Parts: sequence; C-alpha cells; structure tokens
Amino acid sequence: MPRLGELDEAARAVVWRRWQVLAPAVNDEVPLARAAAAGGIPLRTAQRWLSRYQVGGLAGLARAPRAGRGVRRTHPELVRLIEGLALITPRPSVATITRRLAEVAVAHGWHAPGYSTVHEIVTALDPQLTCLAHEGPEVFRDRYELALRRQADRPNEIWQADHTELDILVLDANGSPARPWLTVVLDDYSRAVPGYIKAPLVTHTSIEASVP
Repeated sequence: MPRLGELDEAARAVVWRRWQVLAPAVNDEVPLARAAAAGGIPLRTAQRWLSRYQVGGLAGLARAPRAGRGVRRTHPELVRLIEGLALITPRPSVATITRRLAEVAVAHGWHAPGYSTVHEIVTALDPQLTCLAHEGPEVFRDRYELALRRQADRPNEIWQADHTELDILVLDANGSPARPWLTVVLDDYSRAVPGYIKAPLVTHTSIEASVP
C-alpha cells in the first residue's frame, strides 16, 4: 500500500473526499449510517472505507489498484457524463446511469463501463457538490459553511455598522473635552458608506442608517 505522500494529486483528492464522509464517525462518534447518509453514499460503501482506514490510515482510503487497470479505461467523456447525470435532480440510480452510458458508448464505439465502475465514479463525487446539486444552497450553507452568511437582494435590506473612538479631543455640549466616536454604516447591497461622528447608540445608528 503506498504512503499518503506518495499519492498523486488526484488520489489525494479521493482520500480527502472519503475522509470528509468518515470524519464525523471517527472523530465525533456520529453513527456511521448517519455520516454515510450525510455524505450521500451507501452504508456498505462507508463500512468498506472505514475498514480500509482502520487498516491503512488515510492512505488506505485511496482507490485500490485493480488487475488489468490501464488496459481498458473509461473514456473521459463518459466519466464527465456519469458525473453530470449523478448531479441532476431527481438523482437517477446507478443502474439507470449505467444503462444510459451503455447507449452512448455503443453509439461512439467506446467501451461501456460496468455498474461497479459507474458506482465508483458517482461515490467519488465531492459530498459538498452533491449536496449543493440535490438539496440546494440553503441546505449546503447550513451543513458546510463555518460562518452563517447572508447577501442582500436590494438596497436597505441589510446594513452593517462599526464604531471606533477617535484619538482626538473635541469640546462636547458642556464645553468639556471628550473623545468623539466615528460610526461607519455600510449598505450591504450598494456598498454605500455614510460616516458620521456620534455616540454609538442603537437609536443613533438606526436613524442615520435609515436616512437615504
């Protein structure tokens, strides 16, 4: 079995995708069935990956070389077609993809990949990509993004504000020296930045930000 450092970039990418599926079960004691479902792979596949990880570590998650590999390889166009079909909604079964691939392969005179080859290509897809394709951006954001982010669709929908106390002294209303505050308000949509000097109170910020 090759060491992790001996794997090429493509093999390391496969290892990383498979580890992302297994990591919750290995590190956080998440049931393997739940981790497999979140990763969009069959439980039996996850069990096989986990067994290989327990024996060979991360390097064990690389695709095992097969006898005769390289003698007959899947045409790159068929690989792209398999990946594209696996990302459409509703998601077709591996058996359906295999049948459709056979028709395309015959029409072009290519070798038709078998069920196991198609299944391997489908399960090697990035779980984040399949989540985005099948469950939409909201589920993807909630599941994979570390920070919750929102983007405004129109002006004045979201405002951002920040305050800082300036290193200068001015006379306040009572004639006493005081350090003024600079508040910057940013409209998330237009990126307009009105700045003004005022105490950082919620009422001040709300009133000033609402003025067009």
